[in-house]
Amino acid sequence: MEIKNSNTSLVHLKENELSIQFNLDGFSFCITNQNEQNTLYFCKYSFENSVKTPEKLLLKIQEIFSTDSHLQKDFSKVTVIHSNNLSTLVPGIYFKEDQLASYLKFNIKVLATDFIAFDAIAAQQIKNVYVPYVNINNYLFNNFGEFDYKHHTTVLIEKYTLQNTGEETTMYVNVDKSTLDITILKAKKVVLINSFTYHTKEDFMYYILFVAEQLNLDTAKFKLYFTGEIDKETSLYKIAYLYIKNMYLLESNNSIFKVLDLPKHTNYTLLGS
Repeated sequence: MEIKNSNTSLVHLKENELSIQFNLDGFSFCITNQNEQNTLYFCKYSFENSVKTPEKLLLKIQEIFSTDSHLQKDFSKVTVIHSNNLSTLVPGIYFKEDQLASYLKFNIKVLATDFIAFDAIAAQQIKNVYVPYVNINNYLFNNFGEFDYKHHTTVLIEKYTLQNTGEETTMYVNVDKSTLDITILKAKKVVLINSFTYHTKEDFMYYILFVAEQLNLDTAKFKLYFTGEIDKETSLYKIAYLYIKNMYLLESNNSIFKVLDLPKHTNYTLLGS
């Protein structure tokens, strides 16, 4: 399935920046004019069935690139967002760049051949250590040359922190087709972020309640903000409301939603503001 806005005339192309996000469920991108701080174009491809490996994901991405003319332009900057559950946060005080594999080995199976990267989140004094899909990075390098890349949880932390103005502990849940990312902030400090795979609404609810229990959060008091593929009519939202009373959809102020037939809390990693 493809979702996009109707703006196909993009002027001043060399002033425009491209942001790409992908996971095993889909591929999306947006084009932004940084001089005007304005998102000009957004497109999302959702795969009918999740692909199983980065190799099969690359085949899907190559097919998209061969047919979508918006990706065949020159851009002043390209940013790539890797969405997977192959990451962990490390406090800066304990971080050593020559120990990257050791930080991940308790969460995932790390192979000797895996390339491991990290994002420095300066405001939090933490590092986000993760495994990017190198085969896709290589393909994108052949298309665009040098580009920046991040893990999607880094982007979520950065965006949620800007939105979080209170002092109390707050939960943010970003929902995708088969995954959810749970972020806990106290004031503007990250307490926890983790990604989970779910198959049923009961799985989905279990992870939220488990995190709340581990952090002694009172389900009648703490605030939960949803972003992503969820709305008030979905079974996911309805089951959450049975247990948590202060729930909200975190809407973006991005002007692109004026032309997108999409709720403002969706596609938050790319379009949230």
